[in-house]
Amino acid sequence: MERMIIFCMLFFCSSMALTAAPHKIAKYKQLFKTIKLLETRVKDKDVELLHTPENPVDGCLFTAVTCFQKGTLKLQPENSQVNSTFTQTIKVLKRFTFSNPGKQCESSCESYDKKTPKEFLKSFAKLIKQVIR
Repeated sequence: MERMIIFCMLFFCSSMALTAAPHKIAKYKQLFKTIKLLETRVKDKDVELLHTPENPVDGCLFTAVTCFQKGTLKLQPENSQVNSTFTQTIKVLKRFTFSNPGKQCESSCESYDKKTPKEFLKSFAKLIKQVIR
């Protein structure tokens, strides 16, 4: 009887481990779609330029995602008609958590070049694609 219980527990644990990865990938894909949606609704002229991490090394992904999250708070909607959708989208990006903190990078957000909001979002989408792979 004990062997049967142990076998069932091992089977349950291994099946949970296998289902965790597809859930994360689905979450990242949804985040990617959210960023792409935001690209079409963000104001890109006469706005503050944002520090944009580009091509971060694998160990610095957590730092880069944190920089992007801070930058999204400074984004503005293109016009007042998309304001409510825009605000909801920003909230989704703000709640996103990257599960692998990795090592702390020496570079800060301010060390990255400043770019326009659309370029900022394109780099964010590129980073999320890198995480999906």
